[in-house]
Amino acid sequence: MKENYGKLLPKSRMGKAIACICSIWPKMYTCLENDRLMIENNIAENAIRPLVTSRKNFLFCVNHEAIENMGVICSLLSSCRESDVNPREWFNDAIEKMLYYKEADKDVRELLPDLRKKE
Repeated sequence: MKENYGKLLPKSRMGKAIACICSIWPKMYTCLENDRLMIENNIAENAIRPLVTSRKNFLFCVNHEAIENMGVICSLLSSCRESDVNPREWFNDAIEKMLYYKEADKDVRELLPDLRKKE
């Protein structure tokens, strides 16, 4: 790559490609030295894909309250997935306990999926 870079025209396709690689080479070399570092971000993109799809689907929804409620539900579902908690079981359990939490003046944040996983 270094040998051919001086021989190529800078505006040629190969010259542009080598210039691009040379600009990011230190970062790429770090990834090659350390096998724990990932070159792609597929895991992060797959995690946010449902949220982005939902955002596009609700873009032209007229009822803003419904959009806010759906955002809360999507966030709770994502929390269930990240905490490795079954969403159906969690929703059923949380809805069942909410009335008692309100009457006893307890903090409903204790019912969140990540805290349930710790139990």
